[in-house]
Amino acid sequence: MESNYTIRSLAAEIGKNPKDFTKSDIINFVVENEIRHINFQYPAGDGRLKTLNFVINDIAYLDEILSCGERVDGSSLFKFIEANNSDLYVVPKFRTAYLDPFCELPTINFLCAFFNKDGEPLASSPEYTLHKACEAFRKATGREFQAMGELEYYVIAPDEAVYQAVDQKGYHESAPYAKFGEFRQLCMNYIARAGGLIKYGHSEVGNFTLDGKIYEQNEIEFLPVDAEAAAEQLTIAKWIIRNLAYQEGLDVTFAPKITVGKAGSGLHVHFRVMKDGFNQMLKNGTLSDDAKRAIAGLMQLAPSLTAFGNTNPTSYFRLVPHQEAPTNVCWGDRNRSVLVRVPLGWTSQKDLCSQANPGEPSAHFDTTQKQTVEMRSPDGSANVYLLLAGIAVAARYGFECADALDIAAKTYVNVNIHKDENRSILETLSVLPDSCAASADCLATQRAIYEAEGVFAPAMIDGIIAELQAFGDRTLRADIGNDQKKILALVEEFFHCG
Repeated sequence: MESNYTIRSLAAEIGKNPKDFTKSDIINFVVENEIRHINFQYPAGDGRLKTLNFVINDIAYLDEILSCGERVDGSSLFKFIEANNSDLYVVPKFRTAYLDPFCELPTINFLCAFFNKDGEPLASSPEYTLHKACEAFRKATGREFQAMGELEYYVIAPDEAVYQAVDQKGYHESAPYAKFGEFRQLCMNYIARAGGLIKYGHSEVGNFTLDGKIYEQNEIEFLPVDAEAAAEQLTIAKWIIRNLAYQEGLDVTFAPKITVGKAGSGLHVHFRVMKDGFNQMLKNGTLSDDAKRAIAGLMQLAPSLTAFGNTNPTSYFRLVPHQEAPTNVCWGDRNRSVLVRVPLGWTSQKDLCSQANPGEPSAHFDTTQKQTVEMRSPDGSANVYLLLAGIAVAARYGFECADALDIAAKTYVNVNIHKDENRSILETLSVLPDSCAASADCLATQRAIYEAEGVFAPAMIDGIIAELQAFGDRTLRADIGNDQKKILALVEEFFHCG
């Protein structure tokens, strides 16, 4: 497996932080580097990137499309837009510019913002909904909402039948037992050059063979950034992983569930609250009240958040009791049986480096910025813009609830709730929806919270509820049970979700 993608990132070439890119920077780079094409990309209602291609006829035309954007048919992108009033503008966001690694001719891609006929941001577009959610959070709390995702996916290829990994024991496995580490590193390289800030990558728990094919689960995890950038990075990353898989003759899926008894793929979301550049999730080495208020908001809105984070029937074959994916509304420290987990945060203040490396001078490294809180229910079917917007709304709601700290205290657990001896605790906890239809019910009940401050447009909420209800899956999980053939047919229908 070879990569011809050896060019540096656009930020390195221009010599600026992407958030400071200007139209002049783009035009000058195009001229100096003989860029031939421009692509506009934008997430539609299905969460996937759509693309509009341009040939750079001359600099005047380049200036025109960078300044004015272009028209698109909104009714083909979003189900809630009527065909008789469907024209939208897409306008490039310069901070998202990256060099397309798959085009033979030099090409720059941009993610775009949507605008309506009056030149106003489209109230119900995913990217603007997230922007509004972040602004509402900042206005209400005086703080910035940051996030990052753990992007899990399965790589599928013909079974080599050599150096077999142990079934469902693939976590952090190395080659030759893990077969797709090199592919994962190539994906990470491409994503980083497109502006993604990656924390690390590794093989995950799931691995099995089925019908002569090997299914290997992998994960790429990102670093916390402002939530809008986090959504942009995840969206581009999924596009890159799929394109690379296609080039390499592999298949890739972000589907929540493949088959019974095998690990499903989540999209765990970590978040943190920042003020003046400092992480507010800790105080004196322990979880802060700010963090607990945000968690309380998640506890309150967890049922309806599934409408954004678990969006097709296979999602609810992953969210089943007594497995690692959560089903009960609770939170805890370092506890993978809960919905919201507070992971290790380097709070001991001990110098781990000098202990691991005798002779290394003892030094202090400020680890307070590393503490996050993890939401474990979402999966790869999510529209990441709407998911992060929903989580930001929930966190803000926690700050606005007078009894948030009491809610946090009542929903905290420090045991494995699925063990028999803890059944009495389990029975006190509310549960997540078990179908898209039930998720729609929860969103309908709590929709006013999402619509407050104009964050989620009512038309968008209506559309999401209708789409979830249309699956007709209220009893599907019970109807199918463990019928492998029916489950595989369902998985195939939603194989390339999100």
